Amino acid sequence: MTEPHVLLLGAPGAGKGTQSKRIAERFGVDHITTGDALRANKGMDISELGFEHDTPGGFMDAGELVPDEVVNEIVVTALADADGFVLDGYPRNIEQAEFLDERTDLDAVLLLSVPDDELVDRLTGRRVCPDCGANYHVEFDTPEEAGVCDECGAALVQREDDTEETVRERLRVFRENTEPVIEHYRGTDAFAEIDGEGTPDEVWDAVADAIESRA
Repeated sequence: MTEPHVLLLGAPGAGKGTQSKRIAERFGVDHITTGDALRANKGMDISELGFEHDTPGGFMDAGELVPDEVVNEIVVTALADADGFVLDGYPRNIEQAEFLDERTDLDAVLLLSVPDDELVDRLTGRRVCPDCGANYHVEFDTPEEAGVCDECGAALVQREDDTEETVRERLRVFRENTEPVIEHYRGTDAFAEIDGEGTPDEVWDAVADAIESRA
């Protein structure tokens, strides 16, 4: 099998990060996320695009949303440098999906499907270490001592965007923006919907089988 081109879709909390890392390791491909690609290309010259900032870093440093046109160019640059990839967090809207289609072929488009109530439980139960960045969960991945990081001993906290109200708003925005992307790929030979409610190993078995049957 040549290095596959994989697009992983799913709502916040669906497990994209966990499964993307496994895909990258198993198939020897690059794990490309929008955030990583932006950080790696903060200094890219985008002056010809005519925006107020000449680099992506200008938007990021000002706390502004990086325009689609800039994100598109950065992602395409990252894809061009990869023999194979798993793309996570892009495209976020139908315009980005159409741009991606024009520039690369996808072997597998996998949707991790998890009900909203389960996603809320996963995200509201997440706890993070403010010092070393380690992640835990109050039910599924507890630290040895409640509320204390195993790695560095700092007190764990709940992120502001992991409250139930904020999580449900994030899910609403995801549905609004990304459902058209899902429907764009649904019905194509590359598309597969994966039940994301199982254990990480159960989900991984389905993900690996879907890629191997398509790539």
